[in-house]
Amino acid sequence: MGASFTVVIDNPHLLGTVCGPNDDNIVEISTLLSTPVRTRGNKIVLESDDDGAKFLFRSLLDQLAEIAKSKEAVTSARVRAIFSALESGQNGKIQAFKENIVAIPGSSRRIYPKSQAQAAYIRQMSTHDLVFSVGPAGTGKTYLAIAQALTEIFLKKKRKIILTRPVVETGESLGFLPGDLTQKLAPYLRPLYDAIEDLLESDQLERIRNSNQLEVAPLAYMRGRSLKNCYIVLDEAQNTTMEQMKMFLTRLGEGSRAVVTGDMTQVDLPSGRQSGLYEAVRILGSVDEVAITEFTSSDVVRHPLVKKIVDAYENNN
Repeated sequence: MGASFTVVIDNPHLLGTVCGPNDDNIVEISTLLSTPVRTRGNKIVLESDDDGAKFLFRSLLDQLAEIAKSKEAVTSARVRAIFSALESGQNGKIQAFKENIVAIPGSSRRIYPKSQAQAAYIRQMSTHDLVFSVGPAGTGKTYLAIAQALTEIFLKKKRKIILTRPVVETGESLGFLPGDLTQKLAPYLRPLYDAIEDLLESDQLERIRNSNQLEVAPLAYMRGRSLKNCYIVLDEAQNTTMEQMKMFLTRLGEGSRAVVTGDMTQVDLPSGRQSGLYEAVRILGSVDEVAITEFTSSDVVRHPLVKKIVDAYENNN
């Protein structure tokens, strides 16, 4: 039998939390280290005598055990995020995963960053009045923005949430779709509702609906308005024109905060039209009060296959 390295976790609850259901986290650790990892009683065993692998293995398990002690969930995504920070020598930045969380008041949900970019994004949303979040699908841009918006509403920091998207026809004309205007727009706005419903308890969702603290509307409805003391999320902003983006940004009223999300690889504007998101990031990038978070395929937190799909398309360009 080859050399091995063993970490002992005596507390059964901590051991179970670190290993995850059906030892899912152990499988993840084994994959990340490209080395067999197995459990035996209260022992987690690395089948290697490589000093680098042993250091990462020990450090990772120490971090996961610390998370488990605070009665937080240890998911495969968190395992990957902390491993990435350790592997790149960013030990000090691991603290960002513990400090930059979104905790919606009155809800049991606590949203933890799953990458360094997500941790920075959460921090920026709490410190800047205008944040741009740019990157591929599956990186949590919209989900985290809505979570932060809900947090500020329940903390009474903002009076209203406004979620908006540009409506760009991609293959079907709105005029030929069935139903009234609300029904025609529903498919465009559904992803925003899905995020809200996932984040809130049913009674909380009912409360903000009944109190008119939530508005979901197409971007065109923002024209002419002055939005005061609101938390505004503009999603799919790569499909705004330059004129639409300028219109939106100048709606920002006193006490308001805006988060603008988009993926520059999925622009559906007619040929020859420049994306308003691209221009806004270029023009406003040097403004101190404006924060920009750039995500890459390494930050994808959906199904692991999504990262491979994003990479394949990027490599094909």
